[in-house]
Amino acid sequence: MKGWCGVKFDIPAGARQVLQALTAAGHEAYLVGGCVRDLLRGVEPHDWDICTSALPEETERYFAGQRIIETGLKHGTVTVLVDGEPYEITTYRTEGPYSDSRRPDYVRFVPDLTEDLARRDFTMNAIATDLDGNLRDPFGGAMDIKAGLIRCVGEPDQRFQEDGLRVMRALRFAAVFGYEIEAQTARAVHENRAMLDRVAAERINVELRKLLVGESVGDILRQYPDVFCLFWPQLGPLVTLEQHNPWHCWGGWEHTIHAVEAAPADVTLRLATLLHDIGKPACKSTDENGIDHFYGHPAVSAKLADEMLRALKFDNKTRERVVLLVERHDVQIPPKGQVIRRWLNRLGPEAFSQLLEVKRADNMGQAPEKVRNRLAELDVINSKAEQILAEGQCFTLKDLTVNGRDVIAAGIEPGPKVGQVLSELLEQVLSRNVPNERSALLKLLSCKSTKSPK
Repeated sequence: MKGWCGVKFDIPAGARQVLQALTAAGHEAYLVGGCVRDLLRGVEPHDWDICTSALPEETERYFAGQRIIETGLKHGTVTVLVDGEPYEITTYRTEGPYSDSRRPDYVRFVPDLTEDLARRDFTMNAIATDLDGNLRDPFGGAMDIKAGLIRCVGEPDQRFQEDGLRVMRALRFAAVFGYEIEAQTARAVHENRAMLDRVAAERINVELRKLLVGESVGDILRQYPDVFCLFWPQLGPLVTLEQHNPWHCWGGWEHTIHAVEAAPADVTLRLATLLHDIGKPACKSTDENGIDHFYGHPAVSAKLADEMLRALKFDNKTRERVVLLVERHDVQIPPKGQVIRRWLNRLGPEAFSQLLEVKRADNMGQAPEKVRNRLAELDVINSKAEQILAEGQCFTLKDLTVNGRDVIAAGIEPGPKVGQVLSELLEQVLSRNVPNERSALLKLLSCKSTKSPK
């Protein structure tokens, strides 16, 4: 079926079934919100939300033979499962005041779709379509999608004051879609950023994760640092940091933005690059030649990063990995096999690979003429690491061709000494003093056993 501008709507059978059942019962029923927006963008929707003139109890009656979840009955939402897929069906409604700046104090069911669309956040999310592809678009959302604009429905200040998270949603949509935020809406984002103080850290976390992996994340960081500083005030000194140093052609914030843009679109890597220099302002010193230095900044950055990630309730796995990468981002790694094996042993293959990505992104945010050799060296290190892994070279205790039983069989008493001996054997292998061959290691074990005090 053809929709706006010839976009082909591919609506799942379950959604069709729901819409047809409601219209057959004499009610209006439309796909609405994000699914319509994504269809118009040519992107396959993840969720298929439906709005209807039917009241919640009527919806439940029409789908009595299906599994029903009373998702938000008092707000007019019923979830119906069709062939195991959930479809949220919400009665047309208007909303009362948002005393908690998140949810309306009450809702009022209305018979008119336009009234329902008027309560939504952005015009691109205030579009509905029926099964024939006829759009109901009273606020020009389809044209804003075509123009790549994010615009509030109605008065922007009111929309953001209803739910402070909409400030972050505007930035997230702009970063992910590559859209511009319309001028009045952008002004309201800045002016209402303090509404984020009323938003739970977990909700900000969800939006920030999505925002950071967006293709236009750099533009958003550049245009809205005041918003990010609202929930992460530690960013403030970095935003204004000057870096008078031959390696840097930008100040602290612009360097950080370039690094984030250069990092792969992965939450952990983007967080690590965003926070890798957060400790620089506290470590800044200027020498007699006017050159700025930031001695010890990785450790300070790691401590601040840990605090910031805890404040936004990041999971332990992500937090610990980001802190590790921030703490190690400035280490020097010569492109030598022995050194690389030691780092693989210390960090593990995944974290070591991520560290190289963070170091590359960091260098991409520095003076191009100064970092060419560093970038080439990172390529060599990466190639050598891949070779080590492909060849199954030894860099951990479990890679050794002997184990604890062999150590005990050689005459070492069970206990901490066994682990110590294995670590000594690994050190000999890493240093290439002995090959990781069972016979060679057993011979070395025999010597250690002979020399061990009785």
